[in-house]
Amino acid sequence: EVQLVESGGGLVQPGGSLRLSCAASGFTFSVYALSWVRQAPGKGLEWVVAINSGGLTTAYGDSVKGRFTISRDNAKNTLFLQMNSLKPEDTAVYYCAKLGEYSRLSEPRTIVVTTWGQGTQVTVSS
Repeated sequence: EVQLVESGGGLVQPGGSLRLSCAASGFTFSVYALSWVRQAPGKGLEWVVAINSGGLTTAYGDSVKGRFTISRDNAKNTLFLQMNSLKPEDTAVYYCAKLGEYSRLSEPRTIVVTTWGQGTQVTVSS
């Protein structure tokens, strides 16, 4: 069974940083593209960032470009999200997500989220 377990969330002041981790199991981690999505209070899911299977290609949403960095360690089945210069609008539950086999970062219409974890809460407030 596919399992994705997020950790690293917490309360941080605006301008601060957090590093999220996602421990994955139940599938061949190294062959799947992955992403982080988030859900702010009262809002729907927002796709934030994605990384291809080998970790060489990334795609970022406009709202986080220059502030967030996605990376992965395929040897340890772990996905990361380094978040810097955090803003109150980044407050959300963050989920790591496994993308479908035919998802291509260069073609957004092909991207399908197949599985996500329980999420980790990130709160940015002064």
